[in-house]
Amino acid sequence: MIDGVLNKRDPIADERPVVFDSPHSGTTYPDDFGHSLSMADLRKAEDTFVDDLYENAPHGGAHLLVALFPRAYIDPNRSVLDINPDLLDDAWPDPLAPGEKTRIGHGLIWSVSVDGTTMYDRKLGVAEVRNRIDAFYEPYHGMLKETLDDVHRRHSRVWHIDCHSMMSVSTENSPEGRAGVVRADFILGDRDGAACEPAFTTFVKNVLAEMGYTVKLNDPFKGVELVRAYSDPAANRHSLQVEINRTLYMDENTLVPHEGYAKLKANVTRMIEAICNHAR
Repeated sequence: MIDGVLNKRDPIADERPVVFDSPHSGTTYPDDFGHSLSMADLRKAEDTFVDDLYENAPHGGAHLLVALFPRAYIDPNRSVLDINPDLLDDAWPDPLAPGEKTRIGHGLIWSVSVDGTTMYDRKLGVAEVRNRIDAFYEPYHGMLKETLDDVHRRHSRVWHIDCHSMMSVSTENSPEGRAGVVRADFILGDRDGAACEPAFTTFVKNVLAEMGYTVKLNDPFKGVELVRAYSDPAANRHSLQVEINRTLYMDENTLVPHEGYAKLKANVTRMIEAICNHAR
């Protein structure tokens, strides 16, 4: 564990070449955040309870990495180049390549909340953003890369499952491009086959469908930086993003688990076991 940054749990059962990571479930809000939002609005960005839903991964023989800091502070599922220079009080000293996520306000450093409300009433200092990268972003990526590399070295292959949750209905800022689109129970993203062998994606889809869930592939979430950066199917390095519809397990407004939580967690554990058995 790195205090306030990440928690890593190694396999309890015999190791399988599988690594789960939950980059957006962190709830430890740094004192220097300096946002202008209410906590209720800010917390809508969290993948609340995803770390707990996957807590049994080590019992299946997998590694589990969990970010403790919130994605609204700095988002580990973005490129370090994806910064909006208009957020800063001075010129950024390194090259930047702001992309679509920055355009909608959800780049490396978010500028707006989930519903589009401005995140800050001030400019951010260059040193402030650099500290977020050095103290939070880089350690998370470093630990994930080290874990994936170690597992791949021992087994000559590795399956990486990037764990997320999603709002049940799209907003204006969503990748659907409009509000009001009702989403499936699960969405799997493999960057249209570029990040993972299609057979594995289909395997996971079938496991979930057999439990009675609706599942979509790459629509609208294809996988972002964590799936892109650490995948190489030709080298037996497979990354798959899994999005869970939040209404399956909690009230989206209050972030309080409901009666469906236990059932979903049991089924996520079944999925974990199926993935670990597949990898074996």
